[in-house]
Amino acid sequence: MDWNNHLKMEKEISSGSSDATILVNESGVISFANQQVCESFGYLNHELIGEKLLNLMPGANLQASGEGEIIHQFGIHRDGHAFSLFFRVNAFSLEKEVYYLVVFHKVKDQSRLNQQLSYPINELVDLMYALDESTIVAFTDEKGKIKSVNKKFCEVSQYSAAELIGKDHRIINSGYHSKGFMQELWRTISSGSVWRGEIKNKAKDGTYYWVDTTIVPFLNEKGNPYKYLAVRKEITEYKRVVEELGKSVNKMTDFQFALDASSIIAITDHRGTIKYVNDQFCRISKFSKEELIGQDHRIINSGFHSREFFSSLWKTISAGEVWKGEIKNKTKDSTYYWVDTTIVPFLDEYNKPYQYLAIRYEVTQRKLAEEKIQKMTGKIIDVQEEERKRISRELHDDIGQNLYSHLITINRLQTEMDHPLLNQMQDEATEIIEALRQLSWELRPSVLDDLGLFPAIRSLLVQFSEHHHIKVHFKCYLNCRLNTNKEITIYRIIQEALTNIRKYAQTEEATVTIWEIEKEVRVEIEDKGKGFDIEKVTRGVGLFSMEERARASGGNLILQSSEGKGTKVILKMPMVNGFL
Repeated sequence: MDWNNHLKMEKEISSGSSDATILVNESGVISFANQQVCESFGYLNHELIGEKLLNLMPGANLQASGEGEIIHQFGIHRDGHAFSLFFRVNAFSLEKEVYYLVVFHKVKDQSRLNQQLSYPINELVDLMYALDESTIVAFTDEKGKIKSVNKKFCEVSQYSAAELIGKDHRIINSGYHSKGFMQELWRTISSGSVWRGEIKNKAKDGTYYWVDTTIVPFLNEKGNPYKYLAVRKEITEYKRVVEELGKSVNKMTDFQFALDASSIIAITDHRGTIKYVNDQFCRISKFSKEELIGQDHRIINSGFHSREFFSSLWKTISAGEVWKGEIKNKTKDSTYYWVDTTIVPFLDEYNKPYQYLAIRYEVTQRKLAEEKIQKMTGKIIDVQEEERKRISRELHDDIGQNLYSHLITINRLQTEMDHPLLNQMQDEATEIIEALRQLSWELRPSVLDDLGLFPAIRSLLVQFSEHHHIKVHFKCYLNCRLNTNKEITIYRIIQEALTNIRKYAQTEEATVTIWEIEKEVRVEIEDKGKGFDIEKVTRGVGLFSMEERARASGGNLILQSSEGKGTKVILKMPMVNGFL
């Protein structure tokens, strides 16, 4: 071949074609390969010159290829993996030498196919590309020897094409399946039938993987298989999920059994109509399933809770949030029982509840015990307050009056004689009287019994401010006089809260507010002092005393605090017909 003509041809091919193009002589030796070829097979430009085409495309028979015929072939990349390609051959003679111009297209390079290719060829390219990208493909001969594998097969099995071709599928046998399983597979495909099933294989590194497999026999003119196409889809993750799901189902069954045995269960629709109840629900409520299903929970409403209580409950669960609390219900025979309740909304794709699961535990005995303890605590507090009141009166009326009489006697003696001891006795008597007055006040201020809560708190705050130099702002919006026990509760909680402010808050100001709101009396004692982390501070006797007093009066105490932002104590007690 004339060298100048050769260079000219290479220049024309290189500059005028965007296809992967190889020029091969009659002996199958590559004399030119453009950049697209090098990129496809993973070589540098100069490395392919002089190479055998069969090293890149095993089995390619250029002489037997028809002019312009589209042929499917597997190419071997430099790293060993196989990839699918289509090529066509044009033969020509130059100075009595025969050359073959091979133009090929990797499957994913469909856009580069010659626009003159027919529609079925383009469709075939799409199909092969899709298979290569997503599916494990292998061809074997009639004896099961692997003839070709695609890139996906190599990726999943971790073997190269060179390691696989010529072997049978025992190279990836995991040993999981029985001999009978494999015999049945071969019996099916050797009879010309398609076999489908799931197979567990083993990769080169010893790891296992599952494949959903379809094996299709290709039959000759006598109806006997001459090769097999195995198309596999890796389902390792799917099998893992199925296995985990099976375990989860077993766990859920166990969980449901435990839940049914120990808990009161009900499922309602989004409107609250009962769709399911378990045996525990029927046992506790004394209604049958037939009596409960189709009803709502008003069938067991005790009337104990307010309308606002249930409005708040429904507002919470209809917003898709879990509600937790204690509810007093009524059985069919009108006895009462308490349940510790958790209601869980089930949400649809629009995040709207379509049903509710209510899990309840009976806590009647605990609630009865708590009520007894609360009553007992109330009685103890009442006894303590009566004793405080008695001691306060004795200190003030008896001992205080006697000391005051002694002070008058000392004053008379001072008018008759001048002696240093008399002056000392006068000072000591005055100090003792003041200490007794202060002690009597702290035990039980008489103004609380005589004039009521408002004057008593004002007097407390004045004394507190004078003694400890902490200014306390006081606001009171009560419209009526409260019963004695409630007034004492409020007074003692304010007193204890102010003591804590004096000891720990490191502040010069505080605020006390009392008002009626939503059928309850609310008291707030707030400071802007150093505050504390509630989770890290041990609850002392003072806080415990405040909480017990609140509970004994039918109320509850809330403590809010954070470091550097101060502390707020909130007392809430319900109103009953305008009185407490």
